[in-house]
Order: sequence, then structure tokens, then C-alpha cells
Amino acid sequence: MLRIFTALIALFALALPQLAQADPADVDAAARGVVRVVIIGTDGEKVYPTSHGTGFAVTPTRIVTNAHVVREAMQDDTLQIGVVPSEGNDATYARIVSVSPKNDLALIEITGPLRLPPLTLSGSPKGDSGEVSAVGYPMNVDRAQGLEIEDIFNSQPPVKSRGFLSGARPSRQFDTILHTAPIARGNSGGPLLDGCGRVLGVNSFGADSDNSDAEFFFAVSMRELIPFLKANNVAARINELPCRSLSELDAAEQARLDSEQEQARAELAARNQEQRDKRDRAQLEAELEVQTERENAMLFTFLLVLLGSGAGVVAWQGWQARQAVTEDGGTDTLGERKLMIGGTIAAVSLIAALALWITRPGLDAIDRKVAAAMAGDGEDDDAPDAQASGDGTLTCTLDISRSRVTGAPDEAVEFGWRDDGCVNGRTQYGLASGDWSRVFVPNQEDAVSINHYDPASKTFRTDRYLLGRNAMNEARTARGKYRPPACETEDAAAKLGDLQGAVTSLLPEAPNERLVYKCEVKE
Repeated sequence: MLRIFTALIALFALALPQLAQADPADVDAAARGVVRVVIIGTDGEKVYPTSHGTGFAVTPTRIVTNAHVVREAMQDDTLQIGVVPSEGNDATYARIVSVSPKNDLALIEITGPLRLPPLTLSGSPKGDSGEVSAVGYPMNVDRAQGLEIEDIFNSQPPVKSRGFLSGARPSRQFDTILHTAPIARGNSGGPLLDGCGRVLGVNSFGADSDNSDAEFFFAVSMRELIPFLKANNVAARINELPCRSLSELDAAEQARLDSEQEQARAELAARNQEQRDKRDRAQLEAELEVQTERENAMLFTFLLVLLGSGAGVVAWQGWQARQAVTEDGGTDTLGERKLMIGGTIAAVSLIAALALWITRPGLDAIDRKVAAAMAGDGEDDDAPDAQASGDGTLTCTLDISRSRVTGAPDEAVEFGWRDDGCVNGRTQYGLASGDWSRVFVPNQEDAVSINHYDPASKTFRTDRYLLGRNAMNEARTARGKYRPPACETEDAAAKLGDLQGAVTSLLPEAPNERLVYKCEVKE
């Protein structure tokens, strides 16, 4: 019955949609800072291990483990504490900084040149469910591998196991987390991680199962660890944000892009309809205006023809009167005046009527008036914004809703951008496939960062890849083979875009952390 009940609980936990699945890449990234803590004795000639446990870095030189892991070294000053990293051959010694037996916590400090990538602590309270991973060096795995006692001085990757949270409960006078991620002797002091590789607790001990079907394990909770670190002036990295997978983030980003595209299509359709309505109104107004102008021109032409005809009759009468007087041998001044005035008015009227008829608006005037109206209405619709290019000094704010945060990032960044990809007048960004980016491979941190900037949307993004020591050395070697062109160099952006491929080709498919910032041009 217990077996069936346990199976049903597991199936129910797997079916819950809100549970974040552990990302192997994030667990691997966290494992870089997990070490084997070895208690070392000597007979005067040789050194030998007396016991070992696990620990994890909270600063480059300080390591958290269990108090019971270093108990022997506290009680016997002839014993030393050794620290063996997961990669490399630089095992070293450590000294005890602080021990708190009441909650089974200890803090030790590396005394040699070894430096470790610190793990990030989860600052948000967890519920009673969710997938977790335990990382450490169980002795039963060492024995199964056939490792000799001396082999534990050599670097070995830690063992990862998965399980589920089963609840938070006090035990042995301190606050613990109950979980089902298998641990064994040697795991003590190792981290219990969430799906983003952040520390939820310090594995301490397991429940005695008495060969029953269910096994449960206990980790010292953050309620104990964080005050312990603060009491020892350790400024650990703490992240209180919810854990989100990259696939979840990518799906949300795609949904956002689809929504923006749909909105853009709707706005374009609305603008097109507005333009059509505007053109229809302009067409109607132009037709009425041209029709009125044509009718007015025809009316005035008719009136001018009438005027010219009347004036012509007067001129004809004056001419006839003058002819009659002339035949009698006299002079008719009035007739001549009528002829001159009437003839002049008739000629001017007829010429004006002809000109007015010829110049009356044609049907093509309707199209010209519509085009002028549309051009006049749309002069300022798409006027370019002075900040549209994204050039100038940019202030960028972290957009939590679009980011996957596993560490403790900057809330804001500021930089100067030019349209040739130059940042702050000295750092050239590369351009490849329409993407502006810059690859950073530091010597003091085992992480490769790629900064991206999109001038069109004013979006700044940082992808961080947390690499193991060997992978990081390969990235540093590849980066050391090229020198980025300086700003103002001919085709600098395209050249750098090609050069950076030597590093990006070595990186995993997906980053461990993605930070998205929304930028504005600084006033």
C-alpha cells in the first residue's frame, strides 16, 4: 500500500504544470563551484584522507559545508582541510573561519591560489513541492567506481541526483528542508539546487528508512544559512526572483512578438481603412468642387458670349450708321464711337469667353485635387522621431518579465551608441546576420557574455554562458587569437562579426542567464 501511495504522489508531482523542471545546464553551471572537502592526516611521511564531505563556494575563496564534515579537524590540530575542485589539478588547503554546530553549518576559506565561481542563493521562500537536485561526492559512488583512497585528491565531477521537495520542517533544533533527491555519506555539505541552479539548502543528513520503500533527506534551509553568512560578513549572491526555464521564456517572448505583430497588422489595417475613407472623402469633395468650377466657368462663358453678342450688335449698328452718313458725304461721330466701343467689348468678351471655356477644369483635375489633399493630410503622419535610431546615450532598465535571472544582475546599464555599432566611442560591436553583438571572455570569471543591441526596438540583451574550467580555457584561447577592430576602422562591424564566430561556435546551444533591458535615449 505504501508503495502505491508513494507512486501516486510522484505521478501527481510530475503532473503539476507550475513546477519548474531542473535545467541540466544550470545544475552543471552550479557544480563548477562544488568541491570535495577532505580531512587530511599525516604519519610524518605521507598524507592520507581520514574522511571527506562536500562544500560549495559562496565567494571565490570561501566555502560552505556542514559542521560535522570539519568536526575532526576542529578536534585534532594535526589534521588539515583539503579542497579538491571539480576540474583542474589545483587542489589546495583551507582554514576554518566559523563553525555553528547548532545548525550544522561551517565556513572555510581557501589558503592557496584556487578561485571558485560562487553559487547563487535562492532568496524566495519555496513551497512544499518542486523538482530539486543534490550535488556532491557520495562515498558509495567512489567505491562503485573502484577509486582508491588516494584518488579523492584528484579532481572528479560531482554527482547530481534529482528529487522533489517534500516540505519544510524543523528538526534537530534547526530549520530544514525535506526532499527526495538521493544523497549518501560524502554528500554532506553539498548544495540542494532549484531548477535554475540556485541553492535552496545545504544537504546534511538522511532519514533512516529501515529498508522501507520511501527515503527522505534533510538540507539546512536558507533561514539558517543566510543569517550564518551575514554574521560572518559574507556578501553572498542572493536571487529572490522566480525560476523560469528558457523554453518558458522563449514561448513568452514568441507570444509577445506574435501579439505585437498582430497589433501592428491591426494598426496597419486601421490606417489603410482610414486612408481609404480619407481618399473617398477627398474624391467626393474634389468632384463637387470641380463640378462647381466647371459650371461656373460655363455660366461665365455664356454671359461673356451674351455680352459680346450684345456689344457686337451695338458695333454693327454704329457701323451701319457711319456708312449711311459717309455715303451722304458727312461724318457720324456717334456711329464711330458705337463701332469702336461695341467692337472692343465684343472682341474682349469673346476672347475671354474662349479662354474661360478652354481653361475650365477637366475631369483630370479631380485626381490632382485628391492627390494634393492626401499629400497635405499625411505630411506629419510618419515624421521621423529624433530618437528613432536609438543613437546617443542610452539608459536601459532590466525587464524582469522578459529575463531569465540566475545570478544578481545590474538593474540598469547606460552606454553611448552610434549607428556604426560603436559604444562609448571606443568599443566596437560586430554585425552578423543583422544582429549587433559583442563577445566578452573575462580572465577573472568562468563565464562568457554576449551583449546584443537592437537599435530599432532599443532592446539591450545579455546572454551569459557559465562554463566549466576546461571549456572556459578553450573560449579564452579562441578569443586570444583575434583583436577586435577599433571604432572608425573600415568595415569594422562586419569584420568583428566574423571574428567572434571563433568563440560563439564553442558555446552551448542556450545560455544559462538571459537579461533583457529596455532602453531609452537619455535626455
